[in-house]
Amino acid sequence: MLYNWKMSDPTRPARIGFLLTQLGTLAAELFAAKTRELGITPAEAGVLRIVGRQAGINQRELAERLGLAPSRMVPLIDSLQASGLVIRSRSATDRRNQELQLTEQGQELLANLRAVAEEQEAAIAEGLDPADRAHLYELLLRLSAARGLDSDVHPGYRS
Repeated sequence: MLYNWKMSDPTRPARIGFLLTQLGTLAAELFAAKTRELGITPAEAGVLRIVGRQAGINQRELAERLGLAPSRMVPLIDSLQASGLVIRSRSATDRRNQELQLTEQGQELLANLRAVAEEQEAAIAEGLDPADRAHLYELLLRLSAARGLDSDVHPGYRS
């Protein structure tokens, strides 16, 4: 339901945080449902996306990027490896490090995840014309950047 008031009405708070939370929750629920259909969790999807963009990233760097304890990263990577989506290999430059890469199956799943993300974005932005979508995107990027948020890392991965 849309509220019948104007942003300039000084008697009503803007409720930006509340509305962002509503939309964020809806977006997360839609994405979780779609990733379940693909047989993975949203956190696994996030790992696949980052490994797909940074082939050879090591587990420690990935854990730091996601804000996870390295001990929590191990079972996540174990699960992706057991599913045939990620491979670990010893670093040629530092034998203590395990470098991560997507398998062919992992790359195919990542392509499917991109399609899912585009469907989710279309559902969330339904009702906005292309100019409004672009403007909303720019505003959200500015807000995220001003708070030092990584646009590739969802804070929900930490839970």
